[in-house]
Parts: sequence; C-alpha cells; structure tokens
Amino acid sequence: MSDTTETTPGWLTRDELDMARAQMPILYVEAVPVRVDETGEVTSIGLLLRIGTDGTISRALVSGRVMHHERIRDALLRHLEKDLGPVALPHIPASLQPFTVAEYFPTAGITPYHDPRQHAVSLAYIVPVTGDCRPRQDALDLVWFSPEEALSAAVQGEMPGGHAALLKQALAHVGRTY
Repeated sequence: MSDTTETTPGWLTRDELDMARAQMPILYVEAVPVRVDETGEVTSIGLLLRIGTDGTISRALVSGRVMHHERIRDALLRHLEKDLGPVALPHIPASLQPFTVAEYFPTAGITPYHDPRQHAVSLAYIVPVTGDCRPRQDALDLVWFSPEEALSAAVQGEMPGGHAALLKQALAHVGRTY
C-alpha cells in the first residue's frame, strides 16, 4: 500500500474535512494491536507513543478515518501499515464484527470518548500482529505492554480522549479484566 495524500481520490482537503466535521459524524476504525500465544491468549498489547499538536506526549491505539468508497477491511490494513510499518503482519479477523462501537463527541462527558475536533463513530477491533512493528508517520514508538501493565494507572493516564476506556473494553472482550 502507498501513503495516502490529499490528491488521492476520496480524500478531503483540510477545508473540506473541517466543513464535514462541523456537519456530520466521521467514520473511523481503531485497532488494538496484540500479540497472542499458541492458544490465542493475549500476551501483550502494542501502544503507540505520539506527540500531539500541543506538544504533549501520549499513548494511543491505531486509528484513522475510513475514506469514501473504502472497505472497512482495507481501512484497517491501511492504518495498521501506516502506524506499525509494512511488515507488522496483522491478522484481520475473517468476520469484521467490531468488539465495540465508540462514539466520540466534541463535548466532553457525553460518552467516555472525546475528540474536540468532531463527532466521530469508530469501529474498534482487536488485531493480532506477528511481524516486526516499526512505527511510522506521526508515531514515535510502539511499546508492548503486558495486559496488567496496559491497565495500570500510569499507562491508562497517558491515554487521552477515551483510548484508555477503549483499551479496557478490548481487554475485557478477550477475558482480561483486573
């Protein structure tokens, strides 16, 4: 896959995106990258290290918009490759049933999910990866945490906008609650 630019068909210019965000919800996909053992048990969770536009450093999940005329499966693969690198070797589930649907609002407190830029609806997936992950684009690093570490107050405190709540839901979905 190649990097997507604003000249790619189906991609919006910055002004068009701002106008769309002001008028309607935008569809996103989010992925919780995991490593699993031979029995399918989640052994570690990969969290991206990012720098925000305001200079703050935070941990995040793989996420991004679904483009016009793009299949969900293709959007997931595109964002996993964009954030984790071309040899992450993600295993997209055969059934694209998300573990949850997260609804982000520009007004904090309506749901656990907050995005000051927009109202967004996100389909969230747990995606095992088996390859070599090398963060790209705006991700500084990818750190693998055990499920216990990922749910610690320290790590959860570094995940703004509802990603901490989404990670808790993902781990509960695979039977890992603490």
